[in-house]
Amino acid sequence: MRPFLVGQFGNASSIHQEGQLARSAVEQARGRVALLLGCRPSEVVFTSGGTESDNLAVFGSVKSGDYVISSSVEHHAVLHAVERLVDRGVEVTVLPVDGEGVVSAEDVRRALRPNTRLVSVMMANNETGVLQPVEAIGRITREAGVRFHVDAVQAAGKVAIDVEAIGCDLLSISGHKMHGPQGTGALFVRRRTRLEPLFAGGAHERQRRAGTENVAGIVGLGKAAECAMEGLRGGAVERVRELRDRLETGLREFASGVNGGRTARVPNTSNVWFASLDGEALVIGLDLKGLAVSSGAACSSGASEPSHVLRAMGLPIERARASLRFSLHRQTTVEEIDRAIELVATQVVRLRELSAVPQ
Repeated sequence: MRPFLVGQFGNASSIHQEGQLARSAVEQARGRVALLLGCRPSEVVFTSGGTESDNLAVFGSVKSGDYVISSSVEHHAVLHAVERLVDRGVEVTVLPVDGEGVVSAEDVRRALRPNTRLVSVMMANNETGVLQPVEAIGRITREAGVRFHVDAVQAAGKVAIDVEAIGCDLLSISGHKMHGPQGTGALFVRRRTRLEPLFAGGAHERQRRAGTENVAGIVGLGKAAECAMEGLRGGAVERVRELRDRLETGLREFASGVNGGRTARVPNTSNVWFASLDGEALVIGLDLKGLAVSSGAACSSGASEPSHVLRAMGLPIERARASLRFSLHRQTTVEEIDRAIELVATQVVRLRELSAVPQ
């Protein structure tokens, strides 16, 4: 990214030499993202991140009178977008999930109507890491001739993605979820899939996303996609899964269970609950010791309401409030895992002792 931050400031839409240098860098990055997703470079639209990609997929696909199906555990970038569609005359069904947080493909089939325009179901949940049956849903939507959007923000770089195997028409990713720069993302748009742009402006990104390209950010996203491919081929998935399992095993004595732990998950995410504890107090205590964990989605920090994902799974409010999300990455070490176990154990014991003190 450095050359495009400190000296090469050409506009990728300009025909002069500096502009064409920027254009070449953008197209090279587009090719790298396409390899990660298993699509054509021309089907990659660069955006400002997962939220914009999700919004473009949702708002760009439907009009008044259409019908949309989604799930109750989607990221708010999809859920809130779908909620707004109701005000635009769009019918919406939000499907429930089971106790592990999985939506049923057959529920999707049963929910279809003649005017169904879009089905939007995430690939991996951002709080539990639970993987959804997107390939099964993709077969159903293809048979019905319905557009299918997959929010793969939490999956990209953690598990292999093949848009042909999934059978989706639209798929969202975000740079910072796979070691790329924040504020970058992309939307796969299958060839001949028409989208109404969110922004009015120039004809950038094949008239699908107006605005001068963030060349440095796009270059960073492209490099992150390349590194992610190398990691997927080089055993990173297995190594991170082993570390996650080591973490969960080490916490078994102090934790009460793993939310979504009995179904397929991405390898880097663990959502653990600690009975009779306040999750926020545990987050603060661990943060003071240098361990960063979350009690819900990072975008919802400061919210007093318990996780909508855990509540959709049917978990009691007390359990949802006592749950923490641990996120690993390709550079996490065994030593860091063991240190995390030690810190969590110490804080859990301390907080339980404090809660047991008579007032």
